[in-house]
This record gives sequence, structure tokens and C-alpha cells, in this order.
Amino acid sequence: MPPTDTILFALAIVALIAEGMTAALAAGRRKMDWFGVAMLGAITALGGGTTRDVLLGHYPLWWVKEPWLLALTGGAALLTIAVARVVHRLRLMFLLLDAIGLVVFTIIGCTIALAMNQSLPIVIVAGMVTGCVGGVLRDVLCNDVPLLFRSELYASVSVVTGAIYVTGRSLDLDRDWVTLGAVAVGLTFRLLAIRYRWEMPKFVYDKEMH
Repeated sequence: MPPTDTILFALAIVALIAEGMTAALAAGRRKMDWFGVAMLGAITALGGGTTRDVLLGHYPLWWVKEPWLLALTGGAALLTIAVARVVHRLRLMFLLLDAIGLVVFTIIGCTIALAMNQSLPIVIVAGMVTGCVGGVLRDVLCNDVPLLFRSELYASVSVVTGAIYVTGRSLDLDRDWVTLGAVAVGLTFRLLAIRYRWEMPKFVYDKEMH
């Protein structure tokens, strides 16, 4: 396994734990029971990769092949119940972990689609699905408007990260440098968007105005 793959795998595990824990906080705001907390944690953390694999016909699913991922994500969510007060105060840390998870999951999704010889647009979409859909599922199950569909730059970061990674791979550049470059640009883009509140233009329609 190349060094960058090892790093990506380690970051992915950290991001899965973070996604499970933030999902637990969302479940707590909706007063879900403990089973709901564990389920929401696993769905949020693993939902993007599962959706990608189903759409691409990539089997077995990651968590089916590695069932310990269910225990990892669901367990992280349940652990959050005991330390919710502490976790709630670590908002900035979780924003950073979420940003890392977004770019890492995007690259993993692109890598899998490339290995299946998918076309470049599909590879980029596969990366975006991997990085973003878990959060969409969490918000839908919590009866919230998904973050992806609001004004905050999120999917845009995933698309840029995927495009950089795919372009570098298509040019046969060194894989390690392409991976590190895509992570650096995507992470910087996401953190700057959070810091300066960069947003996509909003569409507002009020029938009373017409």
C-alpha cells in the first residue's frame, strides 16, 4: 500500500468516527432513542460510500466486507451520549474533521470509480456522492433541509477536489503528489469557506411579489 493510501485510510477512519459522533448530536436534538442514535451514526458515516457502490455496482459494500465498520461508527455514536457535553464544546475540531472527511472520502470515491474504468464525469460524481451523501441522509432522517442544498460551499469543495485528483491521475502524474495536492487544495478551500462564510447564490421565490 503506497504511503498516501495508508494516510488516507487512517484519516478515513478518524473521519468515520467524527461523522458518527456529529450524527449522534443531531439525533440527540431530535430526541432519538439509543438505537436511533447508533443507526444514524452508521448511516451518516457509511451512507455516502454505500450509495456510490450501489450506483456503480461495486460489491461487496465496504461495511459488508468489513463489518467492524458498523461497530466503529455505531459505537462512536453511542459513546457520544456519555460525552455529549464535552463533544458539543469541540465544534471547531469537528468542523476540521468534517472537512478532512469530505476531501478524503471524495478521493476514495474517485479512486474506486477510476479502478472500475468509469468516465471522468462519473468519477467526479462518484467522489462527490461519497463525500456528501452521508450528510444528506442524516439531515433527511432528522427532517432538516440538507446542508448540501443550502448556500454553504460543500459539494463545490468535493467537485474541485475530485477534479484536481482526476486531472492529475489522467495526466499520469505521481499518484502520491496528486493525492496530497488534492487534499491540500480541498481542505484549504473548505476551511476558507467556513472562515469567510463563502456561499453559493441563493434562489428566493416569493409568490406574493408576483
